[in-house]
Amino acid sequence: MTALTRILYVEDAPDIQVIAKLALESIGGYEVLMCSSGAAALAQAPAFKPQLLVLDVMMPNMSGPETLLALRELPNFSTQPAVFVTAKTQPDALAHYRQVGAVEVIEKPFDPLKLAAQLQEVFNRYASH
Repeated sequence: MTALTRILYVEDAPDIQVIAKLALESIGGYEVLMCSSGAAALAQAPAFKPQLLVLDVMMPNMSGPETLLALRELPNFSTQPAVFVTAKTQPDALAHYRQVGAVEVIEKPFDPLKLAAQLQEVFNRYASH
């Protein structure tokens, strides 16, 4: 099984960026590319070659679902599992996230101490298919 080492995290809130990056790097040992917008993710992701995509849903200009659809148009971005992080977890919203391609949804506020393990579990489940 492939080891998870590189995570692309797209989040517009600076405080959540700091917490998530710290949690994923220090607890999970992952290399994290933190982007504060969908446009930044589209520009930086190809060189970074992430194995897992983590996206905030509600962002200005380009939402998480819009960002994911745009990433899927790039070469070599059709297979990475995608996780949305959001406070909007009503059943219709969850159905929409899955329709767009999310394999998991993590509810905000998330537990920083558990985030690395949650993402590893998602990656393991997806990588075993």
